[in-house]
Amino acid sequence: MSEVYNWQLGRKMAYPYAEAHPDRQFAFVININRCLGCQTCTMACKSTWTFAHGQEHMWWTNVESKPYGGYPRNWDVRILELLDRADPGGMKWGGAAAGKAPYGEYQGTTVFEAAGTRAARPQASERVLGYLPSDEEWATPNLHEDAAPSPDGQRGQWVRDGGSALPEHKSWFFYLARLCNHCSYPACLAACPRQAIYKRHEDGIVLIDQERCRGYRKCVEACPYKKSMYRPTTRTSEKCIACYPRVEGRDPETRGAPMETRCMAACIGQVRLQGLVQIAPDGTWMEERQHPLYYLVNVAKVALPLYPQFGTSPNGFYIPPRWVRRDYLKQMFGPGVDHAIEAYMVPDRELLAVLQLFRRDNRIIYRYALEEGPKVWETEIHGKPFTMYDDTVIAFGRDGKELFRTNVEEPLYVRPPERINYV
Repeated sequence: MSEVYNWQLGRKMAYPYAEAHPDRQFAFVININRCLGCQTCTMACKSTWTFAHGQEHMWWTNVESKPYGGYPRNWDVRILELLDRADPGGMKWGGAAAGKAPYGEYQGTTVFEAAGTRAARPQASERVLGYLPSDEEWATPNLHEDAAPSPDGQRGQWVRDGGSALPEHKSWFFYLARLCNHCSYPACLAACPRQAIYKRHEDGIVLIDQERCRGYRKCVEACPYKKSMYRPTTRTSEKCIACYPRVEGRDPETRGAPMETRCMAACIGQVRLQGLVQIAPDGTWMEERQHPLYYLVNVAKVALPLYPQFGTSPNGFYIPPRWVRRDYLKQMFGPGVDHAIEAYMVPDRELLAVLQLFRRDNRIIYRYALEEGPKVWETEIHGKPFTMYDDTVIAFGRDGKELFRTNVEEPLYVRPPERINYV
């Protein structure tokens, strides 16, 4: 095992391969607060990539209801149990958040470090702690959809007094949209005995070489997010390819401009923002102050990685839901939850403007700029002062040219009296 620096953990960790990183990294932010659970992203991906024989169970993108939903069933609970068995009570964070350790330091073991412990399951990969889901666990992608837990955890009970006041609801659920995180330290890549999995140098997208793959399913076993899947008709594994022809700019619609993936572009809830960020030799993000993803993750710090304690350094980030129990969210997104929710609930001027960039265009944004506008509203939110300005946020593409511009305050249109449904 080599030692690599994982900035999401705030420390070095064990990994089977030496430090190596792409020039730019495919990454995305999903705002859970806006997700409708409509599955439009799911079907956009399905109808594009996984509609053939042997791919019936493949949902490279899916939306699951938490806390009970998951595809495969209970994927995160199973991995958390395995980590806790390998290092009982070890999934803790300490130290101050600063610099290259924005969430402090993770004091537990990762899926790579736990693989060699005595408590690891005998059938687990030698390099990565994991498990192979059963056919039954793959069979029901929408099981427990819209199912909320009761306050006391009793099955079949519900909140009878309404209890829906923020900051935390007594009864809650939320939609978690998932796709391959194209991790900086992919567990699937680490576990593959054929070295059939590789990470592209130009954009960090993780792919499986179908000619080298022999279908050993070590990648399926190792990926803690279960986003590598086995196809029985070809006896190979397949996974999300991040729609790389679109990211490369080969889709004729954008005439050479890098384009967002199918799941991103199809989102009607405007919950997604995707891009390419510059990566330093140690795996940290190079400073790009006006890049919207850099701003959300490293400046405003409202977007957090999904299960950072796994150690893969996922490049999928989420703005956590503001109505959910904090202890549950901290287990899922790490110790930055409180700050992220506070910043999102009472956004400052720049954050409110950057949030308008979500799904305004299907081309990838490389930089944004703000043009200040007039003050339009002033109030108090949860005891904190909030001022809204009708600023204009401008998005720029890879070539530095303007892609679009949009305002913070949405325009109001009054239907003319001659319209038949005018009231």
